[in-house]
Amino acid sequence: MAKPKKAMRREYTREEVKALKAHSKSKTPIAKISKQLKRSVPALRAKAHQLGIGLGHQR
Repeated sequence: MAKPKKAMRREYTREEVKALKAHSKSKTPIAKISKQLKRSVPALRAKAHQLGIGLGHQR
């Protein structure tokens, strides 16, 4: 039986944090941010919460 894939953690770079804040201001949809930064939606939400910024378009 194959071993399950182990999650790899990558630290956020300054550029990624800056981009995340810019996307937060412009209210870019989180799916689009996820594809651009190559990170999962839950990972982006967690980082945004950690930074104290909103993410995505709230209705």
